[in-house]
Amino acid sequence: MKKKKRGLFLPDNFDTNVKKEERLQAFLAHCGVASRRASEKIILEGRVSVNGFVITELGTKVSQKDTVCVDGKKISLEETKRYILMNKPLGYVCSQSDEKGRPVAVDLLREKYTERLYNVGRLDMFSHGAIIFTNDGNFAAKLSHPSAEIEKEYIVESSLPLPRFLATDFEKGIRVEGVFYKAKHAEEINSHKMRVVLVEGKNREIRRVFENAGMSIRNLCRLRIGNVELGDLEPGQFRDLTQTEVKELLKLCRN
Repeated sequence: MKKKKRGLFLPDNFDTNVKKEERLQAFLAHCGVASRRASEKIILEGRVSVNGFVITELGTKVSQKDTVCVDGKKISLEETKRYILMNKPLGYVCSQSDEKGRPVAVDLLREKYTERLYNVGRLDMFSHGAIIFTNDGNFAAKLSHPSAEIEKEYIVESSLPLPRFLATDFEKGIRVEGVFYKAKHAEEINSHKMRVVLVEGKNREIRRVFENAGMSIRNLCRLRIGNVELGDLEPGQFRDLTQTEVKELLKLCRN
């Protein structure tokens, strides 16, 4: 006899009342599978099973007593939490895999780390610089939520001379195709280079603002995330964040 829960048939031994239950997507994040948001997508795609039964509803709760598998492989909570800063090289994408066969940034970490790591936020394929990887779902969720308002600093180089008031307008706010973009700070460094600090980080925000001004970007590099600076890391290099850096990042979150 199988029990039915939220439209799903579950086995009699599926314990729904054990202690320390949490939502399946949160459990996946804590196991280092992906961020909570990405874990929700994995569940909806039918890639997750609990005690042998495929689960596709986000409300399902599980505990460490349940057998949870992703793509047929059992997962469990990871004891060691990792927090890594990488200088993402140009040409690499920020995802766990890429259907187009493009190089994936997280693969650069696999030789040193056995944990399942995922990126906190993104940098597009044609941008480079600072990006953080972790297997701590709570940390990732807190930092990546828009309400955290974590500063991200960029240096942008244009192919043509910058329009005279682009930096000022970006600070005041620019509407592009119905979307409002506003930098916390923007300043010209020289005729072809601008420093930009964002706190929202909407998709391709800097590129859309520059394209709207008729500008093409030659180079876009992220120098800083909150209190964590890229420093002298070369493209493709990475390092562990210090405990102080992690604590300070969390303190900076306003959510």
